[in-house]
Formats: sequence, C-alpha cells, structure tokens
Amino acid sequence: MEAVAALLIVVGSLAVILVGLTWLARRVRRSGVGARLMGPIDEIYNPGAHRARHEIQVQDERMEARASADDRLRRD
Repeated sequence: MEAVAALLIVVGSLAVILVGLTWLARRVRRSGVGARLMGPIDEIYNPGAHRARHEIQVQDERMEARASADDRLRRD
C-alpha cells in the first residue's frame, strides 16, 4: 500500500510540474520574453537562428517612409 501511495505522489508531482511548465511556456510566448532570454543561447549554439531573429527584429523596427503627393512634385 505504501508503494502505491509513493507512486501516486511521484506521478502527481510530475503532472503538476508539467502543467506548470506548460503554463509558463504559454505566458512567455505571449509576452515575448523568450526571444530576449534565448538570444545569447541561440547565438552560441545556433548562430543561423540568431541571425534570422536579429534580421526580423531589424525589419520590424525599420519604418518605410510613405511617398506623399508633394514628394513627386519635388523630384520633377
């Protein structure tokens, strides 16, 4: 009987840990903290992913100026 109780405690603890990690992963994905935390690790172990993430960030920050009607008149 004690072995069954110990097994239930171990399985229950594992289930609680997995549910907690799943919750944490969803929260990190929504908040965007994962990219900042994984940046240095990606830079060391997966440089291609780090370069791609950096390029995407640069493209997001870059704002393209929209041409207005006045710009066409100034060029002519």
